Amino acid sequence: MDITPAHYTILSAALFTIGVIGVLVRRNIIIVFMAIELMLNAVNINLVANARYLENLVGQVFVVFVIAVAAAEAAVGLGILLAFFRNKETVNIDEMNVMRW
Repeated sequence: MDITPAHYTILSAALFTIGVIGVLVRRNIIIVFMAIELMLNAVNINLVANARYLENLVGQVFVVFVIAVAAAEAAVGLGILLAFFRNKETVNIDEMNVMRW
């Protein structure tokens, strides 16, 4: 039995669904960041699988850009999280109303 692009698409959809559920259900901002990274990696799997199937490298180039954006998002997000934790001493999303005017 060969592994087809449909298998990768199913895996990607499952990982993306787990990530969405993690963002919607969890209250810990670190878990939410991990769920966002899981969603981005699901997209990466889908891009690489389709690029391989179509024998085109464009999808793999997009994956490099997605990884760069994910790294920047993690750095900025963790910086904001650290500043928030120093101020409120919690990482609960429900307490994050201090950034409003």
